[in-house]
Amino acid sequence: MATKKKRGAKKGTKRTAKKAARKGGRKAARKAAPRKKRAPNPAFMRPMQPDDALAAVVGSGGMPRTEITKKLWAYIKKNNLQDAKNKRMINADDKLGRVFNGKKQVSMFEMTKLASKHMK
Repeated sequence: MATKKKRGAKKGTKRTAKKAARKGGRKAARKAAPRKKRAPNPAFMRPMQPDDALAAVVGSGGMPRTEITKKLWAYIKKNNLQDAKNKRMINADDKLGRVFNGKKQVSMFEMTKLASKHMK
């Protein structure tokens, strides 16, 4: 019986030592490899031409879709058009009403969908 206890104790220490060695090895390998910077999707970076309704809000020059969205958000925040109770909703003023096809309030996700219809 005494030999069984020794065997169990030995196995237990070997197992924990192996686990510790494996864990340390994984962490070191993860930290050592530098991450690659993601390249932007060329479809998003292609210049889009806004129509007259959208150009009244973001400007008339051709710009990437991401830049148009940034300018839309800048206009919304500058004119305090985000709904006070539900921040996901955007209240339209006269200029944005034309972009939102006459809707008085749209969600932030619907905003990008409606704005994309005003780009060529």
